[in-house]
Amino acid sequence: MLNKLLAATAIAALAFAVAPADAARVKAGCSGDNLSKTETMIENMADGEGKIAAQKEIAAAQDAMLSGKMGVCASHLSKAMHVGTAK
Repeated sequence: MLNKLLAATAIAALAFAVAPADAARVKAGCSGDNLSKTETMIENMADGEGKIAAQKEIAAAQDAMLSGKMGVCASHLSKAMHVGTAK
């Protein structure tokens, strides 16, 4: 019984230690600097469907960032970065 309690306590402590680090990583992924770099990359893309899709993802990332939804912003930013490379 004591072993189960200690194991549960250790798992809870680990979860609380990892959560702030994960949140910081997501927030860093959705920074103004990363957004600017991605926009520059998209501006240099050839016109076409890929560029339009990437621009839509950038717009969604900006909206999410302004709403404080950093995880959603990071997701859209990642999609925008990968649109040009996927063929």
